[in-house]
Amino acid sequence: MKKRFFFYLVIILTFISCRNSSFISFNDNELKEIDKKVDDLLSQMTLDEKIGQMMQVDRSAIINNLQDIKNYYIGSILSGGGSAPSTNTPEAWADMYDLFQSYALQTRLKIPIIYGIDAVHGHNNVYGAVIFPHNIGLGCTRNPDLVEKVARATAVAVSYTHLTLPTSDLV
Repeated sequence: MKKRFFFYLVIILTFISCRNSSFISFNDNELKEIDKKVDDLLSQMTLDEKIGQMMQVDRSAIINNLQDIKNYYIGSILSGGGSAPSTNTPEAWADMYDLFQSYALQTRLKIPIIYGIDAVHGHNNVYGAVIFPHNIGLGCTRNPDLVEKVARATAVAVSYTHLTLPTSDLV
């Protein structure tokens, strides 16, 4: 009984928290153009390239094997918690990202790497970055404007290091 109650409570709170959400919208022509580009690219890809594009490897597994990005068509690299360049500065992160991209852009179809970064409490892998409270704490403030400011500040910090796919928990 308790499990069912908490399940329904989570569902209700999720719906309540999403009622004022705004989403990026595209018009039909833009969506059709994106679909056309995706279909064209997929039609050119070999099976190995498709498999490679679906792979995500940790930065620590690829940093000493950069040729693997080209050889296996790696689609995504992740820096999880604690996975940082040896010189942990925004500049070193940007240089590392650019190095990975340079290998990805040497592949036949020149598909760029999607780089994932664990940015749950700010850009917390980067030394000196602002670290924000846990999202549950931010949610408890009942201040959606504050939560949005934290998310925007995190996005700006991530953009300085060129990374393309910050991940964060949902409140």
